[in-house]
Amino acid sequence: MTVENAGRQRALRLTPVSRETEERLELLVSELVRWQAAKNLVSSSTLRDVWTRHIADSLQLHSLAPEAANWLDLGSGGGFPGLVIGICLAEKANGHIDLVESNSRKCAFLRHAARITGAPVTVHCARIEDVIADFVGTVDVVTARALAPLPLLLGWCEQLLRTGTMGLFPKGQHLDAELTEASKYWMIQASTVSSVTDDAARILLVRAAEKRADS
Repeated sequence: MTVENAGRQRALRLTPVSRETEERLELLVSELVRWQAAKNLVSSSTLRDVWTRHIADSLQLHSLAPEAANWLDLGSGGGFPGLVIGICLAEKANGHIDLVESNSRKCAFLRHAARITGAPVTVHCARIEDVIADFVGTVDVVTARALAPLPLLLGWCEQLLRTGTMGLFPKGQHLDAELTEASKYWMIQASTVSSVTDDAARILLVRAAEKRADS
């Protein structure tokens, strides 16, 4: 068994999917590797373990809100978690995810990968602060992976959270410090879930956040 096959099997044990979704994910990984040399879509050091570091790490977010139909991913980069969630949504009749990314080279890959995998994705090549207001009241879940500290994320997502959108933000070992800092400026209703791919990481589920009057 090759290293890649072993990694894929391990990842899919952690985050099981249908055979159809697995085939779409295999296509995504193939295209990611093909484009990586020219576009530098993800850290090259993570490619060897791409199925766990990127695919399973993204799949676990979808599993936290499997009934949600309309998603928004901020700072989508090379497509994680946005493209992976989009592939999951291909099996949902009304599923859709919007990806916001300001790097035009990465946007080209996102559009290409969405097209060949059949993922219901719309790519917005724009800065988050320029388009975030367009999604208020229209999305069930907003995600952002390895994008920005929590206080900044909450600032971007304030109006979304106020209108019922849930935030799913993967965070590393410094989450407690980020929560402490954010609590100086925000009243936050949130919980955490342990990551299935990294013992030191957690996912922050934000259901509401309101700016403190004195901040």
